[in-house]
Amino acid sequence: MDIILVQEAPKEKDKFSIECLECYDRNVYMGTKYATVQHLILPSSTNGDLSPGQSKTREGRARKLGSSNPVAQLRVVPLFNHLLVLWDRSVTALNMFSLEPVPALKKIQHVSLFEVCDSSLTAQAECVEMVTSSSRRKVIRVHVVGVDRWEVVKEVPLLQDPVALAVDGISLCVATCDRYLLCDVKTGNTEELFPHSRNRQRVIVTSVGRGEFLLNGPESLGMFVMKTGICQRPPLQWPLEVLAAGVCFPYILTLQPQVLSVYSMLDQQCKQTVSLHGAKGLLSTSDGVLVFTERNIFSLSLVPFEEQIQALVGQERVEEALLLLDGVQSRCPLDSYKELQKAIACLAGFVHFYQEGFSEARDLFIKGELDPREIIRLYPDMQSCLSEDFQSRLDRVNKGRDLQVLWQEERDTFHHYLAFLGDFLRAVRGTEQDLKCATEVDCALLWLYAELGDSENLQQLVTFTNECSLDHCVPVLEKHSRFFALGSLYQSHGKQTDAIKTWVKIAEGPNKDPSCSDVYGHIVWTLSQLEDRDAVWTFADWTLQRNQEIGVQIFTKRPPDDRLETQNVLVCLEKYPLALVLYLEFLIQDLSSEEERHHNRLALAYVTQTLQEEEETDLRPTRGKLQQLLWESKFYDISTVYGVWIVKSTTLHTEKAILLGRTGEHSQALQVLVHQEQDVQAAEAYCCRAAQGRDTQFRQALLLTLLQIYLGSEDFTNTAVDLLNNNPQVFAAEKVIQLLPDSWSVQLVSQFLVGSVRETFHQRRMAMLQKALAQAELMRHKVTWMQASKTKVGLDKEQKCKVCQRDLAEPQFACTLHGEVMHTTCAES
Repeated sequence: MDIILVQEAPKEKDKFSIECLECYDRNVYMGTKYATVQHLILPSSTNGDLSPGQSKTREGRARKLGSSNPVAQLRVVPLFNHLLVLWDRSVTALNMFSLEPVPALKKIQHVSLFEVCDSSLTAQAECVEMVTSSSRRKVIRVHVVGVDRWEVVKEVPLLQDPVALAVDGISLCVATCDRYLLCDVKTGNTEELFPHSRNRQRVIVTSVGRGEFLLNGPESLGMFVMKTGICQRPPLQWPLEVLAAGVCFPYILTLQPQVLSVYSMLDQQCKQTVSLHGAKGLLSTSDGVLVFTERNIFSLSLVPFEEQIQALVGQERVEEALLLLDGVQSRCPLDSYKELQKAIACLAGFVHFYQEGFSEARDLFIKGELDPREIIRLYPDMQSCLSEDFQSRLDRVNKGRDLQVLWQEERDTFHHYLAFLGDFLRAVRGTEQDLKCATEVDCALLWLYAELGDSENLQQLVTFTNECSLDHCVPVLEKHSRFFALGSLYQSHGKQTDAIKTWVKIAEGPNKDPSCSDVYGHIVWTLSQLEDRDAVWTFADWTLQRNQEIGVQIFTKRPPDDRLETQNVLVCLEKYPLALVLYLEFLIQDLSSEEERHHNRLALAYVTQTLQEEEETDLRPTRGKLQQLLWESKFYDISTVYGVWIVKSTTLHTEKAILLGRTGEHSQALQVLVHQEQDVQAAEAYCCRAAQGRDTQFRQALLLTLLQIYLGSEDFTNTAVDLLNNNPQVFAAEKVIQLLPDSWSVQLVSQFLVGSVRETFHQRRMAMLQKALAQAELMRHKVTWMQASKTKVGLDKEQKCKVCQRDLAEPQFACTLHGEVMHTTCAES
């Protein structure tokens, strides 16, 4: 607090001694020891406080009340321009400016103490309440004071005489000779608080505001008591010889004979002491306190909160500064508080920043909405990330550590600062703090990730939408050999061709970048998702030349709504047979193509590849796929596939048989499998496959044809016997016997005959069982019919159908087992 001498008393010491003060705006009133009231007018000030260079205090009127006795108390009532004076145990009303008595207000006699309620807290705007204590009776009176009258409206009796009192609204705190009491002015109820020792310490009762009082409690404790009787703040530990106490939020000022002490209500700590010799009392004002001695008055003004907080931050007392800021929030306009909060949070953040308290610094910078560029500019080699028009709003001279020195001498510590920078920039990226400087933030992050070798975060930054400047970031990535990230940066900025060219250089070897283990796969995936079709065709040949099996994915993995023209793709793949096969498989199996030319082309491609497999064992086998296609596809042209000379002249006998079977030439197909392919298992498998979805007679005919082929050659006698013995349930014995050579013995086909007979008996018995079951079902229905036919049904003249609810007008009707009748047509439906 700043102290200024407001008034110096005249030199005649015996005739002038200040006893009390009152203040309103620039008007100060002194009550002297010799019954005089003096009006002083303080000099005006544009900022509301006093300074030594301003004009001196002017003396107003003075009024002599009598020949002796000191003026005990002064209180102003600005609503009526009254100055209330307690002198000679009487309360007198004077005009605030002329100090003339108010004729309509007679003296109130026998008063020891009085207080005026704050007019802003009273319910009636045209009057003010005043509380007085009687010097003759143990009673407190409540007066209503008007412009030309005052009257007693209530009396509150006490058990002891009051020695001090303070009023706040309807709440009254009274100190008696040995204890403190709370009184409710409206109800008259009293509540005892705690005792005090009047002999050892001064009794103090002061209103703190908002229903709270400050009392001089036991053991030299300043106690804060609410009007409800509870304490919401810790007590103040102050000296034993305290003469008076006042409130200048958020501070409590205590007066001792030689010292004025300033305590914080927020943390109960002493913040300042001011030496004042011979001080007698103090008076709290709107912006400070007036302290008076016998001859002088001193004004102590509260330093603006912003200056206090900045001073605390400058001394690195960060927690104390933030505590003060939060404590004065209710006393500041919302807008100015928010701006002050942001500024102080940023200043506090820098204190933590230079102390390596990075977590706290980050939170404070975010809370204070610090421009990220203010942090970026502190780092060496990062000024190039900032635009030329950026002007820092912070003082470049600070008490912190020079990051340039750290960068050169303490690299480990400097890396901690780099890690903080990344953490902070990631936290603000995409927020309102980032709106004005998104480019600088992204450029700084890219530089930081490249410098630290953070491949994961670097790749995430350049892959997704970003505001990086290519002019600044491309050289940075090239310097650190981050070529894969460079390609991603090009891609995120719409330069697809430049991106793929950059990755191609990595795949081919000129540029080395171990951050991506499969650059070629990434190129293929990128081309498969690329909307720029010209770029796809530009790199298609390079992709397929490197790996046909993976490269074809640029056509097969494209989004469904962005497929390339099929014919163009087929033309491109003419030079790449493996890729062509894979693409045709994609068309037929994934896209369900029904175009004959696709199926024909795939079949012929399979044939070509199968023939290559016979010579080159490293190629993957495709004969199984060829056979599956020939069996299952309904869309290829059989004559086209079969008519190709390579199929006729090759050893693909199984495939020939499948094609013959698709034309209905099953006998010829089996001949090929038995005599050319010489694979009897394939022949039997052919019969099973060809008979799928057909009746048993068709399969029986196929196997019978196969049997005849076997019987036509002595080399297949054992095969014919095995065929009969393995399928006795399929062959009809009477047909087989007619085909068997006469030279065969019964013993040779005994297993077949036994199985066939068993199967025949089984089928006969199953037929008999089914017949019996059907007869039983018929019998059940007959019983039901007999039971129904024996039931009598009464039919009234107006009987209605159970279904349609119309009359039964015909002699025919139907009836359920429950006797419900209906039309025969309704029963059928």
